[in-house]
Amino acid sequence: METSKKLNGKVALITGASKGIGAGIAKSYANEGASVVVNYASSREDADKVVQEITTAGGKAMAIQGNVENAADVKRIFDETVKAFGKLDILVNNAGVYNFAGIEDITEESFHRMFNINVLGSILTIQQAVKLFGDNGGTIINIGSIVSTLDMPTSLIYTQTKYAVDAMTRILAKELGPKKIRINSINPGLIETEGSHGSGVMNSDGEKWHVSETPLGRVGKPEDIAKVALFLASEDSYWVHGETIAVAGGQR
Repeated sequence: METSKKLNGKVALITGASKGIGAGIAKSYANEGASVVVNYASSREDADKVVQEITTAGGKAMAIQGNVENAADVKRIFDETVKAFGKLDILVNNAGVYNFAGIEDITEESFHRMFNINVLGSILTIQQAVKLFGDNGGTIINIGSIVSTLDMPTSLIYTQTKYAVDAMTRILAKELGPKKIRINSINPGLIETEGSHGSGVMNSDGEKWHVSETPLGRVGKPEDIAKVALFLASEDSYWVHGETIAVAGGQR
């Protein structure tokens, strides 16, 4: 007898889901029965590939463009989600950017870009999600980072944005819990993605350092995060709320 899928009948929106961690979560959710919105900012071709992979496997998905740092874009993303699927049950705030620079080299532009996408973006999406969840509540999963406990040199601004995500998760847990809205944060370590390859971290001294600091002895993969994101989206985690969960092979 086939086991019932964990997210049957659910609608999930994953920001920044055209590749990497977001794409992994989207595929995992669709495989467990959710209708999935693959949000992307600029990578239309990559987003369409994720949707095609999901639909070819028998799942339901659509791609919606929008920049999470822009309130009008965010509202449109959620309006199109409801138009397509009728409701929203799960929001995954995965969209994010990072840049590493010493204190002397930090620019206003990099500061505002990281805070606008990593922090303001999550606030704007949560505002819209809260309006849509309704009486049955919903689930929000923020994607933070293990950097918020590593205190890495040259990561000042990026780490500050992820401190903010940790705080957002804890504070909104108290604020939104009475509305039956659960919120948790996954804090990944270094994950092998298109982004980590493109930034030059993989196959570098940076990767070697992360592996040396990780007791399980490797960098992570998108599916490592997707499995925990599935747990947090499903009823299996109904009593988990306001937590920041490091998914980093023991790195801390």
